[in-house]
Amino acid sequence: MNYFGDVYRGRRVLVTGHTGFKGSWLSVWLSHLGAEVAGFSIDVPTTPSNFELLQLERQMRHYIGDVRHGARLNEVVAEFRPEIIFHLAAQALVRRSYADPVATFDTNVMGMVNVLECVRAHPSIEVAVLITSDKAYRNVEWPWGYRETDVLGGYDPYSASKSCADLIAQSYCHAFLHNGETRVAIARAGNVIGGGDWADDRIVPDCVRAWSEGDVVSVRSPEATRPWQHVLEPLSGYLWLGAELLRKRGNLNGEAFNFGPDARVNQSVAGLLDAMMVRWPGSKWSVPAGCEQGGHEAVLLKLSCDKALQLLGWRPVLQFEETVEFTVDWYLASNQGSADLMAYSLGQIDRYCQLAESRSLVWARV
Repeated sequence: MNYFGDVYRGRRVLVTGHTGFKGSWLSVWLSHLGAEVAGFSIDVPTTPSNFELLQLERQMRHYIGDVRHGARLNEVVAEFRPEIIFHLAAQALVRRSYADPVATFDTNVMGMVNVLECVRAHPSIEVAVLITSDKAYRNVEWPWGYRETDVLGGYDPYSASKSCADLIAQSYCHAFLHNGETRVAIARAGNVIGGGDWADDRIVPDCVRAWSEGDVVSVRSPEATRPWQHVLEPLSGYLWLGAELLRKRGNLNGEAFNFGPDARVNQSVAGLLDAMMVRWPGSKWSVPAGCEQGGHEAVLLKLSCDKALQLLGWRPVLQFEETVEFTVDWYLASNQGSADLMAYSLGQIDRYCQLAESRSLVWARV
């Protein structure tokens, strides 16, 4: 694969949170691009997990450690000597943040501090892409997309922890790293779906678990609207942002970027479910009587990705129907049991890249 200017081939890349949903897909893609990949994670967060189903431990360096423990992270960085870091490690579930706010803030806030302290201590790190979230924005549920200059904030502990992490990243960029050798940028994305997500309290994994058993899935907020995007969409943004930082193209150091779908394809939870049901035979969903959400949950959230388009030439590849197709078909392949999920996942990456090339995405034709 010669995408992203072929800048990752032969490069040492560290992915924090590589055992998670997005981190495992990013690790697969980086390996496919010819990078030497290492991962740093506290555990395998779900059973089953994409990391284990794809047998990634055999294909990359697998370091176990807690991002809250700076000494352990620094030890791994010193041993592996990464040239590039993608920081994804986080407590990423809103409802879990209500149950354990201390761990959420500790992981997401001090984890970011520890990663940035390692970046400061190891100037051989050329690029760091720091992943926060679309929920870092103070969401007042207006109908237009949030821009990178809009106010950060959060009502629930998860969103607040991500806004704090984002502010910390901005502080380090401007106070310590702006004029140094390491180039750093922040990426915000959210509501990612796709094969291999098995987390609790997420709509797609909940559907897969229920429908695989022939059950009806219970839905809390069918009218909530989200910028649903396939996992490969923001990852292509992260990879292109990292590539442009490596190539020192433009004034990107210290900047933040949104990566999300076109606003026209925002869909309600009900719309997502109905689209998934077309591809999953016998599937059903319902809203239980007296359903309690258990904490504040946003109804409307959109991102403006104009900055990524103007400065990076990045835009999403997939239409909503294609996003659903990629997602549901992966799980159906997984349910077959005999499918080679690594080969299937690489096939989806290749197909996504081919679609990007056919649709003139800049990272697919450099």
